[in-house]
Amino acid sequence: MEAIAAFSPRLFISCPLVVAPVAAGFPSPAEDYVERSLDLNECLVQHQEATFFVRARGSSMVGVGIHDGDTLVVDRALEPADGQIVIALVDGEFTVKRLRRAEGRVFLVAENPHYRALEVTPGQRFEVWGVVTYVIHPI
Repeated sequence: MEAIAAFSPRLFISCPLVVAPVAAGFPSPAEDYVERSLDLNECLVQHQEATFFVRARGSSMVGVGIHDGDTLVVDRALEPADGQIVIALVDGEFTVKRLRRAEGRVFLVAENPHYRALEVTPGQRFEVWGVVTYVIHPI
């Protein structure tokens, strides 16, 4: 996991929002109608003061569409729940994994069969830093 970049409330990205849906199957007639400008902060950030971005590194989460170099939007205000993708700090190292809780045990699970799940043991320093809410990556 690379360095964490803080969210800046001054960043405003304004792009036209076209209200006509884009067909992912057969083409539909073009409609040239722009509803309004769209601020990506409105779409991606629920809790501005508690949101940060981080760049993913590695391939342990490719099964859920998180690839090396992707930007993750992370919300620290959300309570991490079983099954969510989280940014965790384990013994001083950051990782992105799926949080699993079972029978009083905590696991950080990769979404790539080439990686083992990590059981968090009582002797480890462990903290969930936030819940991943969006993944931004090029196609």
